[in-house]
Amino acid sequence: MNILVVGGAGYIGSHMVWLLGQMGARATVLDDLSSGHRDAVIDAELVHGSLADEALLELVLAKGRFDAVMHFASFIQVGESVRDPAKYYRNNVANTLNLLQAMHRHGVKRFVFSSTAAVYGNPAYVPIDEAHPQQPINPYGRSKLMIEQVLSDFAQAYGMQSVCLRYFNAAGAHPEALLGERHDPETHLIPLVLQAASGRQPHITVYGRDYDTPDGTCIRDYIHVMDLAQAHWQALQYLMGDGSSGVFNLGNGQGFSVQEVIEMARQVSGRAIAVQEGERRAGDPPRLVADARLAREVLGWQPLYAELETIVRHAWAWEQKRSANVVA
Repeated sequence: MNILVVGGAGYIGSHMVWLLGQMGARATVLDDLSSGHRDAVIDAELVHGSLADEALLELVLAKGRFDAVMHFASFIQVGESVRDPAKYYRNNVANTLNLLQAMHRHGVKRFVFSSTAAVYGNPAYVPIDEAHPQQPINPYGRSKLMIEQVLSDFAQAYGMQSVCLRYFNAAGAHPEALLGERHDPETHLIPLVLQAASGRQPHITVYGRDYDTPDGTCIRDYIHVMDLAQAHWQALQYLMGDGSSGVFNLGNGQGFSVQEVIEMARQVSGRAIAVQEGERRAGDPPRLVADARLAREVLGWQPLYAELETIVRHAWAWEQKRSANVVA
């Protein structure tokens, strides 16, 4: 198979490119490197460029003869999307539309899309299944839902089949520390906690301890990045087997609290982790947990790294590698 991976130099995309190589598929990466890293692209061609460049898209798709496209190139910071919605609608919506139109012109009819649990908004019930009302509360979530709706229309009008994968909380790193998270700024809990453990951050801030949860801190569903990549592979197999368009949650179906993550990080790292208390953040629901049974039933997906200890252990190995390189 010959796959175009847009955003393949980023956190999840780079793990996907590595897995494609392991599966014997050929990957071409298109990435503007605004948040990705050239050295994260392992055994694949990297085309440096943006989805805003329609002429480049024409060249890449004309040359590539791709069987499918996987799309990871989105801005993902919720707070930034509220402060600067135009940036999110331009990149996450308009640029994705450029890609889909170019695919249509070149007859590429299979598309795997990185969506998000943010399309649901504040949960009406937990665990959240795909039938849950979609009422996003920020421009980031709305931008992703818009593309899901575009894809539904493209399937109807042009026969372009797609799988939209609604992630919960991506976490962890490659089991051999080949790849991992390096966002700038970092906003995800597990790498921030581990940076406090390694000394790259002075402390971790807990935003509220008065939620209606067993220990008062927010509960989230963490899913290992390699399990996410495997789900994308399963989605690709599904589409290559003439599967019709679908939307699937990706999560472990169990939640861990902020305090549980901190305690696990202390256990795995053997380090003291300083904690600073903060106020609740607006829009943080007490619990976000996925019902991912549909992905298991239809795609045949089965998470391999569902335990919090495994997720944190892999992330800690990556953090130790990174912190050593920073010191060096």
